[in-house]
Amino acid sequence: MTGMFPNTLLSRRKLIQGLAGSAAAAGSLWSGWLRAAEQAAVAAPGRPGKAKSVILIFNCGAPSHIDLFDPKPDASDTVRGLYEPIATKVPGVQVTELIPEIAQRMDKLAVIRSVHHKHSSHNAGMHWSIVGRPYRVDSTLINPSATDYPSFGTLTGWLAQRDGYTGSVPPYVITPEPHCDSRVYLTPGQYGGCLGVRYDPFVLQADPNAADFKVRNLRLDEGLSNERLAERGSLLGQLDGRAGKIAAARAADLDLYRQQAAAMVTSGDAAKAFDLSQESEATRERYGRHSWGQSHLLARRLVEAGAKFVTTVNGPSIVWDTHQDNFGRLKNRLVPPMERAYVALLDDLEERGLLDSTLVIWMGDFGRTPIINKDAGRDHWPQCYTVVLAGGGIRGGVVVGASDKTGAFPAERPITPADIHATTFAALGYDASRITYETVDGRPTFLSEGEPIREIL
Repeated sequence: MTGMFPNTLLSRRKLIQGLAGSAAAAGSLWSGWLRAAEQAAVAAPGRPGKAKSVILIFNCGAPSHIDLFDPKPDASDTVRGLYEPIATKVPGVQVTELIPEIAQRMDKLAVIRSVHHKHSSHNAGMHWSIVGRPYRVDSTLINPSATDYPSFGTLTGWLAQRDGYTGSVPPYVITPEPHCDSRVYLTPGQYGGCLGVRYDPFVLQADPNAADFKVRNLRLDEGLSNERLAERGSLLGQLDGRAGKIAAARAADLDLYRQQAAAMVTSGDAAKAFDLSQESEATRERYGRHSWGQSHLLARRLVEAGAKFVTTVNGPSIVWDTHQDNFGRLKNRLVPPMERAYVALLDDLEERGLLDSTLVIWMGDFGRTPIINKDAGRDHWPQCYTVVLAGGGIRGGVVVGASDKTGAFPAERPITPADIHATTFAALGYDASRITYETVDGRPTFLSEGEPIREIL
């Protein structure tokens, strides 16, 4: 498991020994962002896409599709739930009364009501949702490894580096914590996997709403000036000049890592992008003064600074897992902060001229059972659920697919997570059926086995 987690990624001694202070940590971090000299890929060139960045809003635990975007008012009382359907800005399209603000922005949304897969355990379900492929076992008690297929977030960062990404912020960021069932069992696929640890995301591992919120290792340590850092770099270069050359790809990149790390901490551009104190109090309130809201705001700042894929994990852990009191938890705890943050993000991106170039995806592990259980809850249901897309050149005001009369199975136009991924890559300008990467056993593997959803592109 070494190298698969953010704290390992930030080890001061892992890549740049001798470059002290923040530059050491930053150098280790920067090494995961650079374009690799060696690439295990046969990659077709990209074409211009309307989307430049992706924000994935992921609801760990899986929200109920029937109680949000796919109401079933004509179903029996054992299915339809407590919440009435309401009209939206698009004639003929309804959602439930839980999301009235989202209803007023339906003209910007593409609602996919027929998404499905076969894993009903949280981590395996999250893996299928973000990787687009089944995990080898349907289990929650699993963790990342170096053999994993990469998620579409990982692959977006990999493509950016392949294409020469030189931004001041990491190309792939997760805030505030990783996809997980718990802090013991993390979802496979969200890290570098078979592509290597250099393609791990930068995981915030901090609450952006905290009064003392500060992102680690993005500035020089106190007392270390730019001049002293330059002197240390010069000394290290002299020592390296006396040492024998190491015949390894990582060693060949060491000077470049060192230079980029020093440039990053001395310029301060990355730290500025993560600095939410630069936002007005009105803006921070608009998103909501909670971890979810501030993570959405941070996502906007990061894509503004050039990040290619930012995931906001709306946890902590599987907080959307409503086996009990589904209706009360949705109404009183889960939906209000989620809707507020989501609406603020869409509106803010549009006001700043960024919505057309930023694809926003809303998804969870799977859906929830049509039948309400004895505890007034809904259980796991991967057989049919809803994913929502907006921005990035996606056609708004569109519903694709339909579930059956109880929301149990796709009735029209079945869609897989792989199709969502192929659509994402198409929006970014990549043909997922032509670009490959290599798995650990050397097999060329396509970015996605799905087909783009042409109705919304």
